Amino acid sequence: MDRRTSSPSSGEALLFLTDEQLRQGIEAMFFAYRGFTADPDRILADMAYGRAHHRAIHFIGRAPSTTVNNLLNILGVTKQSLNRVLRTLIADGLVESKVGRVDKRERHLNLTQAGRTLEQTLSDAQRARMRAAFRDAGPDAVAGFRTVLEAMMDIEMRSAYGRLKDSTS
Repeated sequence: MDRRTSSPSSGEALLFLTDEQLRQGIEAMFFAYRGFTADPDRILADMAYGRAHHRAIHFIGRAPSTTVNNLLNILGVTKQSLNRVLRTLIADGLVESKVGRVDKRERHLNLTQAGRTLEQTLSDAQRARMRAAFRDAGPDAVAGFRTVLEAMMDIEMRSAYGRLKDSTS
């Protein structure tokens, strides 16, 4: 049997995906992302917040006292864009910003209690969706999924992801 036409469930065949199979994977990723963000989007819409607010809340919560520069690097957005989001989150009492003790030019970010509560609500919704998908897919698929995601990351992002992962281990 030709490897390129064998069942996509066999590991060896996955090394020889056709353009059509890759297109289907790309589209599945787009639709999965829509599902993954749907629940938080609904929660945030009531507050007039968007995905940029969600990402900022998530990563500030994951790395308490992170600096604005670190958050810029993780999110890959412009300073102007992040400042607009942070001003709103600070004004609404979800994030607090403190001047650095060592370097006064740095601003360290933390979630307030209200911010932690919102982050928990958003994360609970996404964890429930991920948990159900992982349960349905099984442990081998979960490990493969993580391997594929990490392999798709740019080297700098893989390093940032590794540091974030290691900081909570």
